[in-house]
Amino acid sequence: MPKIRRILDFQHSFTFSSQTEQFDAFYARFLESDLGKIYIAIPWDELVKSFGLKESKKGPRSIFSTKGKLALMFLKHYGGCSDRKLMEQLNGNLDWQFFCDIYLGADRLENFKMASEVRCELARKLDIDKVQQTFYGHWSPHMADKGSITMDATCYESHLRYPTNVKLLWEAVDWLHGLMKGICKKTGETLPRSKYLKWKKRYVSYSKMRRKTKKKRRALTRGLLLLLDKLGGEVDRLEARHAVAMTKGQYRRRATAKKVLAQQHGYFHHGKKPKDRIVSMDRPYIRPIVRGKEIKPVEFGAKVNKFQIDGISFIEHPGFDAFHEGNRFQDTIFKAQRLTRTRTRLAGADAIYATNKNRKFATKYDIRTDFKRKGRAGKHEKQRIKLAGAITRERASRLEGSFGKDKEHYHLKRIRARTRETEILWIFFGIHTGNALEIGRRMAATALEKAA
Repeated sequence: MPKIRRILDFQHSFTFSSQTEQFDAFYARFLESDLGKIYIAIPWDELVKSFGLKESKKGPRSIFSTKGKLALMFLKHYGGCSDRKLMEQLNGNLDWQFFCDIYLGADRLENFKMASEVRCELARKLDIDKVQQTFYGHWSPHMADKGSITMDATCYESHLRYPTNVKLLWEAVDWLHGLMKGICKKTGETLPRSKYLKWKKRYVSYSKMRRKTKKKRRALTRGLLLLLDKLGGEVDRLEARHAVAMTKGQYRRRATAKKVLAQQHGYFHHGKKPKDRIVSMDRPYIRPIVRGKEIKPVEFGAKVNKFQIDGISFIEHPGFDAFHEGNRFQDTIFKAQRLTRTRTRLAGADAIYATNKNRKFATKYDIRTDFKRKGRAGKHEKQRIKLAGAITRERASRLEGSFGKDKEHYHLKRIRARTRETEILWIFFGIHTGNALEIGRRMAATALEKAA
């Protein structure tokens, strides 16, 4: 390795074009890095086929190839940065350019929204089972004990302000008032009178209060409910009178505002707990997920049930509606067996999975678990306790640890995607970026052993 020197010492003789002259040396250095290990571990050609990506023959040529589009998503989670920062790093980092199958040279990518466009394109094509089968087919030689699995569920939170009824009602009122103003401006109609400005001042004043009393909250909620009902009626009247054509997104948001009004009216006046409660006007598919944690009893985002085989994680079921993970035990076993083509012999899961139905299923198919024993001890109780302890340690260390690793190191702590499909894609690439790095390190270790 040449001696590292400062650019100031030889700035008059150094040329950055030497990157192209010494391509092989730079590329070899890239493959030695952690990013290079991820690159080696990913079956690019098979992955492109699994997503059904093809080079478009119409229009200008895309900057990113089909392989480069997938690489951009892995790179985002490896770097853990925003779309804007992703493009800034890509402009100046040669390793990142190698990973994305491009070389920019003196050029720069200015449009950071390209990452979002690629994410939306891939989200429409994602088939989780098909793509995970592709990953497993490539990674299986580096995975041991395929008949043993561990499973658990977690919530990957969306980037969302903490929802309250007052905030939600005000967002609906504010959006409907803006829509009404736009319709009136377009049609030349006089803006209907409303108490929007009065309640805006009251909402701002309420938001600044350090101590929000029940009396103040109820008065504000009552007023916003009446105002939301009035604005919704005015928009319906203007639409019917002028035959206004709205966008698909506006119709969707109006339907959300009507559902918010119905839910909050029933809850405020009749104490009726809303079913499928909406917590965000922007993302109406998000639901409260009651987790029961001491610090954070309720989370807002996608709940994912996943399983691990030899420390490699696979998604079993993602969903934004709350579900009981204990009911996913049998489906998880069947999905793991379809993936590996191997009968599951050991299954680790926490106490919530230990229902009578799951115990009978495990006994019927001779699956050893770490469930707490019911009834009298058998004659092999010592061996059972030892086996259950080993399964529990595997689950508690590797599986539970992978949740924190995904959230802290692979950009899954607060998901900033804006649609249901892109949030699922975000979670998918975050989980499998960690998997690819682990497999890449195993491949490098194996190659080193063979060389020795």
